[in-house]
Amino acid sequence: MVSLDGSLFIQIVNFIFLIFVLNIILYKPIRKVLIQRKEKITGLEQRIDTVGKNIKEKDDAFSQGIKEARANGLNEKGILLQEGADEEREIIEKINKKAQADLAEIRTKIAKDVESVSESLRQELDSFANAIGQKILGRAF
Repeated sequence: MVSLDGSLFIQIVNFIFLIFVLNIILYKPIRKVLIQRKEKITGLEQRIDTVGKNIKEKDDAFSQGIKEARANGLNEKGILLQEGADEEREIIEKINKKAQADLAEIRTKIAKDVESVSESLRQELDSFANAIGQKILGRAF
């Protein structure tokens, strides 16, 4: 059976002293390490969140830059196509004008040639008629 004598008070004092010593030697350093670890984890989580936000912002900026670059490229392409079409139209107009001028020159030359040939044939018409008449009739006029 358990007796309640003076050793109980010694055990109670011994227990309280043990708790006090364990608290100083073991529990406080462990709590301190746990608190430091928690602070470190919290700091790392905040850094992760910050880096994640920065990455998202940079990705959005990159995507926006790509969109703007594509839009600028399409605008420049449209401008270049329009300039090419204008230049093509000018070249075609020049070629058409030159062709029209050449055609008019050729028509004038042909008209002059036709007129000169017609005039020379009119002059030789009498001699041709006489020659044909002589051949058909067999005598001279």
